[in-house]
Amino acid sequence: MVARRRIDKREGIAALSAWNAGERNRATTALAVRFSLEEVAARAPGNSVEVRVPPFGVTQCIEGPRHTRGTPPNVVETDAVTWLSLVTGTLSWEAAVSAGQVAASGTRTDLGQLLPLGFPF
Repeated sequence: MVARRRIDKREGIAALSAWNAGERNRATTALAVRFSLEEVAARAPGNSVEVRVPPFGVTQCIEGPRHTRGTPPNVVETDAVTWLSLVTGTLSWEAAVSAGQVAASGTRTDLGQLLPLGFPF
């Protein structure tokens, strides 16, 4: 099943570009996070990994066993600044995990192949 888009792609890319250029207000950050979570789910559809970026959003992605109750076995959680740094390529997955900026539990939680998203900024 393909993730349903709620944010127009042009608006989402514009928010990511603005955030990357230093516009870090709450509205821009929220839109950029939500759009990038939608994009990750669209590029890697599935329900085996839950990606959380509180307080802005959460998505499920990556094919594999579906989880329906309680805490999922594969969870990635980070703050908005770290997430958007990963999405835009200013921070690598390996560096973020090593520095403890990303909590990744489970065998399917390596998002290094998905990030950065590769939009032109």
